[in-house]
Amino acid sequence: MATQISTHKATALTNPSNYALTSHRLRRTLHDFTKQPIVLVACGSFNPITYHHLRMFEIAKDFIRQNTDFEIVGGYLSPVSDEYKKAGLVSAHHRVKMCTLATEQESSWLMVDSWEALQNYQRTAVVLDHLEYEINTVLGGISTRDGEHHDVQIMLLAGSDLISTMSEPGVWSHDDLDDIFGRHGTFVIERTGAALDQAIDSLARWRNSIYPIAQLVQNDVSSTKVRLFFRRGLSVQYLLPAAVIDYIEQNNLYPDDEPFTEKDKGKGMEGQLKPVK
Repeated sequence: MATQISTHKATALTNPSNYALTSHRLRRTLHDFTKQPIVLVACGSFNPITYHHLRMFEIAKDFIRQNTDFEIVGGYLSPVSDEYKKAGLVSAHHRVKMCTLATEQESSWLMVDSWEALQNYQRTAVVLDHLEYEINTVLGGISTRDGEHHDVQIMLLAGSDLISTMSEPGVWSHDDLDDIFGRHGTFVIERTGAALDQAIDSLARWRNSIYPIAQLVQNDVSSTKVRLFFRRGLSVQYLLPAAVIDYIEQNNLYPDDEPFTEKDKGKGMEGQLKPVK
């Protein structure tokens, strides 16, 4: 069953001077008036975006259609700001461009929201509140075919690896967790190496608004592995969209002169990337 959207109205947040919400694929009419319209939002580095990021939306789409009273009217990728200061993070300009290339050429319904990327670091809860304001207040939400108005519920789409961090003391504030889970709701896609049940159990108080989704086909492609492949001169064909590969190569985003770190080794890549003797 669908969780009812909170009656709380998001307040206006400051927009960068060059910002406008991308909405050309946002559906403005609800097909089934008995369902709650939702927009899925995935926040992340997308450094670079891979087919796995796009597959997450399709996995959630199938689950939502078959198991809930929600109706998807749009989906957004929200790349983090450069202020995130993550090692190896290429500029927001490039990451927004790669996400745009991927969504425009590989999807018929996904879009990129650059609001988070264009400014200082923003918390996930704030990003969701921002989209709620832009879609429901600025754009006026969505209408049924009879002209009845509905607010759109903005829901986070995340992997179980991210959700696992939300129960770690001091990593996420309780207020943000209550906003993300209590007000918005979340779909959690199983990720290799991050136990789905364990991630959800630690957030039991919000269980009714967290929707775990198992992967029917296991996929452990990650941006970290893709970057390492680029830096070792290995093929990344079919791991990410061709247009994104071309853009990375044209702009030399992941050169092969960066060191192989202990953190990379911890991800189990050292054996895969050793040259064959």
